[in-house]
Amino acid sequence: MRIPAIAAALLLASCTTATVPPQAATPLADAGEWTSDGRDYSAQRYSPLTQITAQNVSQLGLAWYDDLATYRGVEATPLYADGVLYNTLPWNITIAYDARTGERLWTYDPKVPREYGRYACCEPVSRGLAMHEGKIIIATLDGRLIALDRASGEPVWTSRAFPEDTTYAYSITGAPRVFDGKVVIGQSGGDMGVRGFAAAFDADTGEKLWKFYLTPNPEDRADGEASDSVNAMMRATWADEGLWRQLGGGANPWDSFAYDPKLNLVYVGTGNSVPHSRFYRSNNEGDNLFVCSIVALDADSGEYRWHYQMNPGEEWDWTCTQSMIQADLEIDGRQRKVLIQAPKNGFFYVLDRETGEFISAEAHVFQNWNAGFDADGRPVTRESVRYTETPVLVAPGPGGAHNWFPMAFSPRTGLAYFPAYQSAFPYAVMPGWTPAPLRSNSGWGATGEEAVRIQGDLFAEAAQYEKAWLTAWDPVKQEAAWRVELPRHGNGGVFVTASDLVFEGTTRQTFAAFDARTGEELWSYPTQSAPVAGGITYMLDGVQYVAVNAGWGGGAAQIERGAGTELPRSAARLLVFKLGGTAQLPTLPPQASAPPEPPRLRANEATVERGRALFAQTCALCHGQNAIGGVKDLRHMDRATHDKFADIVLGGIYLDKGMASFADILSDDDAEAIHSYIIARANEDWGR
Repeated sequence: MRIPAIAAALLLASCTTATVPPQAATPLADAGEWTSDGRDYSAQRYSPLTQITAQNVSQLGLAWYDDLATYRGVEATPLYADGVLYNTLPWNITIAYDARTGERLWTYDPKVPREYGRYACCEPVSRGLAMHEGKIIIATLDGRLIALDRASGEPVWTSRAFPEDTTYAYSITGAPRVFDGKVVIGQSGGDMGVRGFAAAFDADTGEKLWKFYLTPNPEDRADGEASDSVNAMMRATWADEGLWRQLGGGANPWDSFAYDPKLNLVYVGTGNSVPHSRFYRSNNEGDNLFVCSIVALDADSGEYRWHYQMNPGEEWDWTCTQSMIQADLEIDGRQRKVLIQAPKNGFFYVLDRETGEFISAEAHVFQNWNAGFDADGRPVTRESVRYTETPVLVAPGPGGAHNWFPMAFSPRTGLAYFPAYQSAFPYAVMPGWTPAPLRSNSGWGATGEEAVRIQGDLFAEAAQYEKAWLTAWDPVKQEAAWRVELPRHGNGGVFVTASDLVFEGTTRQTFAAFDARTGEELWSYPTQSAPVAGGITYMLDGVQYVAVNAGWGGGAAQIERGAGTELPRSAARLLVFKLGGTAQLPTLPPQASAPPEPPRLRANEATVERGRALFAQTCALCHGQNAIGGVKDLRHMDRATHDKFADIVLGGIYLDKGMASFADILSDDDAEAIHSYIIARANEDWGR
C-alpha cells in the first residue's frame, strides 16, 4: 500500500533527547569546508555553519545549477575546499566547479569500459570522491584508483584495487576514503559473486599498504595478506561444502568505512552473502563470518582487532555497509565512545567503538526476524525466517530498512537522522538452482503451482507494510523522537547543521529542510528529480551555500519503477542554493503519453517460460523483476527497438549507453527466448 505525502511531521509520544557531551574534535575539515564523504573523521555529516537558520531558510533560492546530461542515478556527495566544488557522475566522470558561479574548471573522464555496467547491480553509480592535500582521488567502476591534481584534473598516479583478470564480478560504486594518508576502498558485486575485501593504499603514491579478506580462502590456504591471522576463525563458520567456494561468499564492503584516529582503527561495514540462500552457500550451516558485520582493523597494518556480526548466517540480502557514525554519548551514567549504524535489517545499533561491545539495538521499522539479543549481544534469529522451498514472508525485504542513503548525527540534539523504508518480501529456495557466472546468484525463487500461489499471496500481504519516512532517532533511549512520512522508497541522504536544520532530498521530487528538533518542514524546493545523494553545505566569501545532486536512479529507483511508480523528471543536475538565490530551472516538459503498443506474442509458452528464467538470471538486476521498471522498462520498447533486439543484446550496439553485448553468455536462442518473455510481459501490462 502506497502512502500519500504528509507535509507536517508526526511527533511521537516522546520528543525529549539525551544530554550529549561535546564531541571529540576531528579537525579534518575547516568549519566552512566539506572535504570527505562524511565531512570529517566522525562522519556525522554535521556542519557547524549557522548562517542559514530556521528563521531565514524560507529565503533559500537557487544560486546556480549544472545540467549533468544523464538520466542515471547520481549518488555522489560533492566535496568542497578553497573555493572549488568537486563532483562525480556515473562512469566516474569527475568535474571541478568554481563554487561561486558554477563555471566548470575541469572535467576528467576515466573512460570506464561500458561493459562494466553489467557488473553493477544498481547502475554504474559513484557515491563520491576523496581528497588528500593537492589531490582528488576517484575509485572507478572497473577497479582503478586514480589521483588527480586538484588544480588541473590531470592524473598524478593510478593503481588498481583489484586485478583486471579476476574471476570474480568485482566493481566499485562506493566512495574512497582517505584516513591519515591512506586511501581505503572496498568493492561491489556481492549479488553476483565476489570474495569481499578491504584494502589500503598510500595516498601519495598509490602503493598498496594492506589487504584484508572478509571471507575465508576458498582453497583453505593462506593469502599472504593481513587477514591470514583470522582465516581459521572465519573458516570455522562456513560449511565444508557449499557454493561459497565458487562464488566467494560475499561480505564485500561496497560503501561505508569509518576511522578513529585516536584508536587508530578503521571500521569496515560488510555486505550480504553470495549466493544469498544459505542452503546453497553453506549447506544451511554456520555464521559465515564476516558477512553483514562491522570489522575493526588496525589502520597501519590492516590486522584484525574486533568484529560484531549483525546477522549470523545472513541470507536475505541484508548489508551492514550503511553509514557508520562516531559519537561520544552518556549512556547509563557512563561516557561511551560509540559507533552507531542503522543497517538494512531494520535495527539501530550502538556499539563500543574501542572494543566492539554490543551496547544496545532496537527496531525502527516493523521486523519479524529477530526475537531479541542474548547476553553477549548476539541476535536471536527466528527459525521461521530460515526459508525453504515454501515461501515465507520476512521483514524487512531485500531493499532494506535503511540502505546506502547517508545518515547524519547532531551533537546538539543527540539525534541521528536517516531515511527509513518499511517493507517485507517472500523468500524461497529455488529447487535445483545452479549459479551462472557474472549474473545475479541468489538461489531464490518459487517454482511449482503451490509455491507460486503462496508467493503471490505473500506479495499482497507485503504491500500492506510498505511505508517510508525520515526518522529522527535517539541512540541513547533507542526510540524515535519524530518522523516525517514520505511517499515512497528512495528518499535521499541527510545532513544536519548547527542551526538545527536537517536537509534531505525526497521522493516528492523536492529538496527540503526540516527542524532538527521537531521535524517540522521549513522549506522545500521542487527539483524535478528526486535527489537521492547526500548533500553538503559550505562557506565561501562569507556566504553559506547548500549543494546536492538531484539525479533519481540506482537501486531504490529500480524497486520503485518495478512497482509501477515513475514520475516525469528532468535529467540529473547539481543544484547549489544560497539565501536570496534567484536562478531558475527550465520548465519540465509534460509527461510523455502512454507507452507504445507492443507487438503480438507469437512464441509458445515453453519459450516464454525459458525466457522468464533467463531474464531473471541475466537482465532483472538492471531491468527489474518481472520486467517492470529498472534502468529502462523493456515493456515500453518501441517497434524499432524490438526490431534490433538481438543487435542490442548480442551485438552490443548500445555499448556506449552501458548496455554491453551478452554474446559470451547468451546464445541466439537464449536472446530470442528473453525477447519473447519481454513481449509477453508487455502485452500483459500494456494500457494499465
